[in-house]
Amino acid sequence: MAAQCVTKVELTVACTNLLDKDIGSKSDPLCVLLQNTSGQQWYEVDRTERVKNSLNPKFAKKFLIDYYFEIVQKLKFGIYDIDNKTFDLSDDDFLGEFECTLGQIVSSRTLTKPLTLKNGRPAGKGSITITAEEVKDNRVVVLEVEARKLDNKVIKNNLNPVWRPFKISLNSLCYSDMDKAIKVECYDYDSDGSHDLIGSFQTTMSNLKEASRSSPVEFECINEKKKQKKKNYKNSGIVSVKHCEIIVECTFLDYIMGGCQLNFTVGIDFTGSNGDPRSPDSLHYLSPNGVNEYLTAIWSVGLVIQDYDTDKMFPAFGFGAQIPPSFQVSHEFPLNFNPSNPFCNGIQGIVEAYRACLPQVKLYGPTNFSPIINHVARFAAAATQQQTASQYFILLIITDGVITDLDQTRTAIVNASKLPMSIIIVGVGGADFDAMEFLDGDNGVLRSSSGEPAVRDIVQFVPFRKFQSSPKEALAQCVLAEVPQQVVNYFSTYKLQPPNNPAAK
Repeated sequence: MAAQCVTKVELTVACTNLLDKDIGSKSDPLCVLLQNTSGQQWYEVDRTERVKNSLNPKFAKKFLIDYYFEIVQKLKFGIYDIDNKTFDLSDDDFLGEFECTLGQIVSSRTLTKPLTLKNGRPAGKGSITITAEEVKDNRVVVLEVEARKLDNKVIKNNLNPVWRPFKISLNSLCYSDMDKAIKVECYDYDSDGSHDLIGSFQTTMSNLKEASRSSPVEFECINEKKKQKKKNYKNSGIVSVKHCEIIVECTFLDYIMGGCQLNFTVGIDFTGSNGDPRSPDSLHYLSPNGVNEYLTAIWSVGLVIQDYDTDKMFPAFGFGAQIPPSFQVSHEFPLNFNPSNPFCNGIQGIVEAYRACLPQVKLYGPTNFSPIINHVARFAAAATQQQTASQYFILLIITDGVITDLDQTRTAIVNASKLPMSIIIVGVGGADFDAMEFLDGDNGVLRSSSGEPAVRDIVQFVPFRKFQSSPKEALAQCVLAEVPQQVVNYFSTYKLQPPNNPAAK
C-alpha cells in the first residue's frame, strides 16, 4: 500500500560554533540533507549554498520534503567546509552531522542539537538548529446553495432544493486563484450511477465571494443540448449561492507543531486461545531471535508514534489473564503490575515489560475489549477539560480472537468517538476476524447496542497475516494512515485550537 503524502514541509537550517578548519580565515560551511526510508541506503535530497567565512551560518536555502505521518523518515544533516568547486564532498573537510526523524522535527517545530563527528564524538561545541514550516494553503470555502425551478428530472420531486452547507478546500476548487474559471454542474442524482445533467454555469471565486443571505449571487443553469434544440429555451433553473465564506482550518501539522501530544497506549490479549507461551505453536512464543507477532506490531506502530510524545512514557496493559498474586482474571492489568504507574519507558520499555510479564501470568479468558477502551477513554475525557487541542489518544489493541463482550465494546467505541481518541486493532494468528471488520466503520456507521451511532469512525482494524510477507513498515503505514485525518476531524468538529496556534499567526 502506497503511503499518502500528508503535506510538504520546509526545513530551515542554522549552525553555531562550527569547527574552524581553514588557516587564516573561517570555514566556508554547506549543509547537505540525506534521507533514509525503510532501512535502505542514505541518499542525498538536496544541499544548501556555501556560506563564506562563517562559524555561525544561517543557510538561506530551505529543504522541501514530503511529510508522511505513518512512516519513520530518517534524516541526516551533514555540515562540510567547502574549499573547492567539485560536487563530491569526500575531498572537503567534515564539520559534523546530526541524525533524527522528520517526526521529531515537526513535533518540536524547532530542534537544536549538538553536532557529532563520524565516530560519535562531539564536533567541538558545534550545534545545529532545524526549523520546520508546513507549506500549505489551508483556506477552505464554506458554501450554502439552493436552487429553484429546476428541470423536472428530480426523482424526489423537489425542484427547489436547499442543499446542506458544504466545504471544499480553496486549493482544490481553484488552485487558490480567485479569478480562475470554475465550472459548476447540476445533476439529477440516481443511485444506480446514471445521473442526468440538468445544466451548468461558470463563475469565479471572486464572484462567489460577493454572495450574502440578503443578496445572493444567482446563476442560470444552462443545458447546452436543450438550448440547441428549443428555440424559446431560457434555462433549466436558477442556482442561488446564499452564502460563501473563506475560512482557515488547522491542518494536522498545525496541531502537532502547536503543541498537541499523541498519547500511545498498548493493550495485549493474554487469553488462552493464544496457546502456552512456552510452546513454539503459541502466538506469545518468543522465537530464538526474541520476536513474535505481538512484538512486531508494537514495534511497527510504536516507532512512528513515539516521535509525537515528549516524555516517551507509554502505559501498557494486558487483558484476559489470571494475574499474580491471587490469580484473579483481569481485563486491564498493567504489564509491569504497577497500577499506580503503568507507564513503560519508550517502546523498548513496553517490550521489556511484556517479556517480564509473560512467565508470570496464566492465559485465560474471555476476550473483553471494553475495559481497556473505557480505561483510555477516561484519560481522553479528562483531556477535554483543557479546552484546547493539547492531547490526542491512540490505543493499539493486539488480539488473537473473537470478542466476547461485543455489545459493551460497541458502546465503548461509540462513547469514545466523542473524545480525542483513535483505536487501532491488529488481529494476530489465523482466527476469524469478521467481528473486527464490523467495528471498523469503513463499511457503514457503527452503532452501540442501544442504537446510538458513532459520531465519527475511530477504529482501524487489520489482520497481521496480510503483512507477513511485506516490509516491516507496511503494517504501520496501513493502520496509521487514517490517524492525521481523525485528529483533524475531532479538533475541528469541536472547534479546538492548538495550545500555541501557528495558524493564527
